[in-house]
Amino acid sequence: MSEQEKLIDEWFHQEEGLTEKQKKIVAAAIESFAAKGYAATSTSEIAKKAGVAEGTIFRHYKTKKELLLAIVAPMMAKFIAPFVINDFNKVLNHDFERFEDFLRAIIENRVKFLIKNMPLFRILIQEIPFQPELREQFKEHIANKIIERFRIIVEHYQAKGQIIEMPPYSVIRLTVSTVFGFIIARYLLIPEAQWDDEEEIERTVHFIMHGLTPPRSQ
Repeated sequence: MSEQEKLIDEWFHQEEGLTEKQKKIVAAAIESFAAKGYAATSTSEIAKKAGVAEGTIFRHYKTKKELLLAIVAPMMAKFIAPFVINDFNKVLNHDFERFEDFLRAIIENRVKFLIKNMPLFRILIQEIPFQPELREQFKEHIANKIIERFRIIVEHYQAKGQIIEMPPYSVIRLTVSTVFGFIIARYLLIPEAQWDDEEEIERTVHFIMHGLTPPRSQ
């Protein structure tokens, strides 16, 4: 059994009343949504992968969108969100001397987490822009709980003179977009490229700290 299958199985056991057929449907939907996207996946394809009749899906879920929300929303609220918060807090609670050391720890921490949860990450990245319900779930269970902690950390390093004076939420936006830009390119867009992960992490940290301006000659 793969790590992802173990995670899915653990979540299934937390859901009271989920039948064996529902478990197969949900597992097949996660695999298909992650691989092809929600819009390109048909319920007939999910049914075939799950080994059930298509009508069985609609007996449990009225629409394909209801199936998507039945997968992602509870997983975010009951399983993924607590793990994200607890795991992320290991980094947030650590007192790093330099902001760039904090950034390296953040990137390494998120990479390990996302590798372990790649199918769900794919679904979230693909569908959050188009599904308002998922955006609200994400903000409620993950983003809002992390951003305030991040703001305190940014202000801490600004007080130490390691980050320029800029609204903390702008620092957070620029930092998060750069870090996830690397992660999305590395693991979703062009994973087949010849990546030197250690070097790319260093380039990402350097870009956040110094931008693209070359150092001035003495």
